[in-house]
Amino acid sequence: MDRAGVRLLVVNAGSSSLKLSVLDGPEGDAVVATRDVAQWDGDDRPIGEFAAETGVVDVVGHRVVHGGVEFPQPVLVDDEVVGQIAALTSLAPLHQPRALAAIAAARRALPQAVHVACFDTAFHATLGAAASVYALPAAWRDRWPLRRFGFHGLSHSYASRRAAELAGVPLTDLQMVSCHLGAGASLCAVRGGRSVDTTMGFTPLEGLVMATRAGTIDPGLVLWLIEAGGLTAEEVRDGLEQRSGLAGLAGTADMRDVLDGRARGDAACALAFDVYAHRLRRELGGMRGGLDQLDLCVFTGGVGEHAPDVRAACGLELDPVANAEITGDGEIGAAGASVRTFVVIAREDLEIARLVRTIVA
Repeated sequence: MDRAGVRLLVVNAGSSSLKLSVLDGPEGDAVVATRDVAQWDGDDRPIGEFAAETGVVDVVGHRVVHGGVEFPQPVLVDDEVVGQIAALTSLAPLHQPRALAAIAAARRALPQAVHVACFDTAFHATLGAAASVYALPAAWRDRWPLRRFGFHGLSHSYASRRAAELAGVPLTDLQMVSCHLGAGASLCAVRGGRSVDTTMGFTPLEGLVMATRAGTIDPGLVLWLIEAGGLTAEEVRDGLEQRSGLAGLAGTADMRDVLDGRARGDAACALAFDVYAHRLRRELGGMRGGLDQLDLCVFTGGVGEHAPDVRAACGLELDPVANAEITGDGEIGAAGASVRTFVVIAREDLEIARLVRTIVA
């Protein structure tokens, strides 16, 4: 298949949303059509209708959150691969079923197309043992894949490559921290274009404070809630995944509402911002520890792109005007800063397209 002539449909299924886009052109980055479904219940209709409206596509690229140890790179989708993805559902129970529903719908709507699965965990397959191994009993680690997988890999990969382009420096010559701050949030230390450390772990619950997730907490607290608090495992899971983070602290999962409340003097919103920013600064310092030096930092994701107060709270040397006014890709660091700082609009669709085209070429 001629790589330059590939017309590609990107299917990005979130825990409740669905993003569709068709890309074409010599470089594969020309957007032909897009559709965002804010609330998607997993039915076939949106994908089937979009495919019918946008015409023939050669390849469908699917975002899948968890690839486990089985999928360190993109893979052509067949029934066996679908079964392997389904077997990983317990590791990403909010996202994996939606990805499977999207794959099934797209295969029914476009049976003639080549389907490729691209995994958020794959970018972190380069983590060394020191960064990926949990200090757990050897018998447990031998029995189960108990390791740090990391997530948001598609976003981190694109943001790091795009930041290098903006900086005018080869990606292979840079060491940076990529900050994907959205409803889910994670940091990634990137050396020479390869992930060497990240804040999320075995599941997307580890790391930063997020919209509805607690981030890293004492595991003894979880045991106490079950053994002494009388909560069931399912109640704890629901609390940690759906009712913690900004939602647990401020009563809203939306950082825009938190910032508005903080500006009005709302104590709960002020606390939520302070806790969020404290964890972000601390984890950013931790990512620096995984690098020999820090050349640049890049922010992406809904919060990373649109919340200058959050970026300003990270302790980086920023140009206050650039930080406040930036609306697209660009540099926001202060002139002469030791660490250059950029904002990059998240484009997981372009990263999926890049990976898919390398597979089908």
